[in-house]
Amino acid sequence: MRTRSLALSLLTLALAGAPLRAEEGMWTFENLPTKKIQAAYNWAPDQAWLDHVRLSSLRFPGGSGSFVSKDGLVLTNHHVGRSWIQRVSSKEQDLVKNGFAAAAREQEIKVPGLELMTLMAMEDITARLNAAIKPGTPDKAALKLRETEIEKIKKAMQEKSGLTCEHVTLYQGGEHWIYSYKKHTDVRLVFAPEQQIAFFGGDPDNFTFPRHNLDFSVFRIYENGKPYQPKDFLKWTQGGIKAGELTFVTGHPGRTSRQDTLAQMIYSRDFAIPMRLKAMERRKEAMVAYARTSAEASRQSNTQIFGIENGIKAITGQWSGLKDKEAMARIEAAEKELRAKVAKDPKLATSTGDSWTKIELATTVAKGMAKESLNVGTANSTLLGYAMSLVRIADEEALPSEKRLPEYSDANLKTAKARLGVPAPYYKEQELFLFSKGLEEAAKELGSQHPYVKAMLGGKAAAEVAKAAVEGSKLSDPEARKALLAGGKKGIAESQDPMILLAKKLDPLTRVLRKKQEDQVTSIITEHGTRIAKARFAAYGKNTYPDATFTLRLSYGAVAEYKANGTLLQPFTTFGGLFDRYDGWGGNAAKAHDSAWTLPQRWLDKRGALDPSVPFNFAHKVDIIGGNSGSPVIDRKGELVGLIFDGNIESLPGNYFYDEAVNRGVSVDARAIIHALDKVYGATALAAELTGKP
Repeated sequence: MRTRSLALSLLTLALAGAPLRAEEGMWTFENLPTKKIQAAYNWAPDQAWLDHVRLSSLRFPGGSGSFVSKDGLVLTNHHVGRSWIQRVSSKEQDLVKNGFAAAAREQEIKVPGLELMTLMAMEDITARLNAAIKPGTPDKAALKLRETEIEKIKKAMQEKSGLTCEHVTLYQGGEHWIYSYKKHTDVRLVFAPEQQIAFFGGDPDNFTFPRHNLDFSVFRIYENGKPYQPKDFLKWTQGGIKAGELTFVTGHPGRTSRQDTLAQMIYSRDFAIPMRLKAMERRKEAMVAYARTSAEASRQSNTQIFGIENGIKAITGQWSGLKDKEAMARIEAAEKELRAKVAKDPKLATSTGDSWTKIELATTVAKGMAKESLNVGTANSTLLGYAMSLVRIADEEALPSEKRLPEYSDANLKTAKARLGVPAPYYKEQELFLFSKGLEEAAKELGSQHPYVKAMLGGKAAAEVAKAAVEGSKLSDPEARKALLAGGKKGIAESQDPMILLAKKLDPLTRVLRKKQEDQVTSIITEHGTRIAKARFAAYGKNTYPDATFTLRLSYGAVAEYKANGTLLQPFTTFGGLFDRYDGWGGNAAKAHDSAWTLPQRWLDKRGALDPSVPFNFAHKVDIIGGNSGSPVIDRKGELVGLIFDGNIESLPGNYFYDEAVNRGVSVDARAIIHALDKVYGATALAAELTGKP
């Protein structure tokens, strides 16, 4: 079914000159196709609507969220908040497994290290960057000039606005922007359901529909010790959404590769993705092996294992798209069409004619470096990661900003330092187990004579090296990290912490590898990707959207059924359907497929109080990808009607192209959240604050 539909589908930016389907696109806020929306739905948002939803949106680490009350309540997915919920959990109080509800604001739990971002302003700096790089500048020099100019702009804008400024590349370098964010650093946990209802159906149901997941969590932002009062927040729906009605999703889709060249996609299909999946499977095996050592080890590891399993399933789905022959044939045809247009234009032929060939050659170089890039690093060690940051900050801070690695420039140095002082859960046994496994795998992959293996192991067994470094290091203590940071280069030079000593050996190796990567791969793909993007603009104009870059985007489409398994899948699931699924798998006693369809006891106790007809999840025609998790679903009134938590299995190739026939976003219905808070959890005050009802 998927292959047939792909043969009929429009392949997004690969067919850059063709008209886009109504529901396709992860659009930037300054380039929303309002005419297409108006034509399809007889309504389109105005600037006030767009500003309101932008300022109501939040970026989580790895996901999205939104303001949903005047007193700074924030809504996101349970799985987006899960690692942070685990951070404030303990052996005695497992908030991931058992859930959490603050009975009063005094009980809301501050989450160390969690920072949320609101996009306040966007500025196009493309012309300024283009002026800084003269035509004919070699690729490596152009990359460095561009990075230097970007850091100058960021620093000046941050000093002027007081906001956190980030460089954003759009259209493969065809456009460059600075996005300015307000950073929120006092974030507290308010509510989380039990893991089992948030991820009901487990891995078997993941990326499928129908679904019955109460995948939400609630946080609150504070400022100066008081609940933050945002100027904009999303009002909760009063009536809910119906089949066929228009929805909008505003969030931060991760990274898509729809504008990659055919050579890049083939490299991903035949080499990069298989290698990445192999590494993820090894990581999962190590985590599972550790989890089996004790109940506490299992608690420590379950969120990490969940993330790896989710990633494996998602990337495998992306890979399936690249292995679809008809889809790849359409991508190849679109690239040939653009190359033909470039060849006919003398100016474009001179600047861009050989760009596809140069990118293809760069992917060949990347193949030869891939094994080292994957294995030369911190080998799963959190402490070695801290040590590397400390060593590099000491070295980089001594240099002028323009000569530093970009992540340690003046614009970024304060943030890099602050991260080192954030307390985080540390499990010595887990660190030792994973570091040993990481070193063993690196030695196996690279061979005993590789410089990295020699430097890290020095002829000793991986377990011996890991044990000495983990047991002798003090870097698990944030105060120890702060002290080393304060000591600067002298403090690092004098430190005998074994992780610092390992980092000093590792740092020069990674710098050499990074420079080789930048010189022979990154600079070439960046420069010639930009040239192709400019050629695409010249040929087709700016009538489409850029690849996702984990920056704020807006997608739209109607609540809709779709064809699968020889039938039509309904647009909504219900509370009644949840219990039907539970009963059909034999209930809690059966524990089928690792208890995927079991329910928390309180849900069984409250079953009679629940209305079986209340919508639970719904499917809608929105173009999303990883990073959109936690995005609010908004109706044309600007009210929150749902919460994105997944896409269906058919949407996973969306990293490379869009198939409007079967791509669906999957969301928690806003009515399900309120019904559960009220009837199952007795969290009436929270439900009242969300809905704005006294």
